Amino acid sequence: MIRPLVLKFGGELLEDPGHLRAIVGAVSQIASSGRPIVIVHGGGKEIDAALQRAGIEKRQVDGLRITDEPTLDVAVSVLAGAVNTRFVAALNSAGVAAVGLTGADGLCGLSVASPPHRSVDGGTVDLGRVGVPAADADTRLLQALTREHFVPVIASIGIDDDGRLLNVNADTFAGHLAAGLGAARLVIAGTTPGVLDSGGATLAALDPETIAALIDARTATAGMIAKLRACAHAIAGGVDDVVIVDGRERGDLEAAANGAPRRATRVSRAAAVKR
Repeated sequence: MIRPLVLKFGGELLEDPGHLRAIVGAVSQIASSGRPIVIVHGGGKEIDAALQRAGIEKRQVDGLRITDEPTLDVAVSVLAGAVNTRFVAALNSAGVAAVGLTGADGLCGLSVASPPHRSVDGGTVDLGRVGVPAADADTRLLQALTREHFVPVIASIGIDDDGRLLNVNADTFAGHLAAGLGAARLVIAGTTPGVLDSGGATLAALDPETIAALIDARTATAGMIAKLRACAHAIAGGVDDVVIVDGRERGDLEAAANGAPRRATRVSRAAAVKR
């Protein structure tokens, strides 16, 4: 059986029509090879805008959204509604047999409530209605869909054993899902060309030890910390490699998915850092 490819797209890529067209074109090309694909997406900026309209304060730590009940309601509405439906519609119009889901569907996003988060500055923060993907999340629905050549498109909302919805960071969700599916590769697409060094140059290769050093040294930005931790989890879970790439560039995205990344950061078990 061909091991699947997991693609994670940041919400900032899905709200811009031009970026969305580039992503849809890339996914269509990647899917034409017949390999099984599973997509996870976020929706951070659209959630931020909806929170602002509702008069709800945005709070984050280390790239993770602190989520109370009103914030969760907004996140579910935006992610599972507007963002997911728009993305799925665009993919289907391009000939990709996409199916919109959340982590509640088939318990593919089974999660547990996040413990208090220890931030990089040493503090402890209660994240509220935030979930951490569980090791026994059920991937059978995703496997069944990919066997029939459908492309699951999953909004990063989790569910616990009691049926409560939880906000799950999309990078974290994708890292755990890639490990649970036995994926060959995870591609994390955002709006930066990989992990950047202090001079703004892309680090071509990283390994888990270097990731830990970057986080401990507080070199990585808050948003990148969650991505790096997701990379480390995926690699520890058996994924061959993770590529962090600028999803606005269709050619770079396709190259990353095909295992020949350019202007991107490749994370593997043993990789010498190159510039």
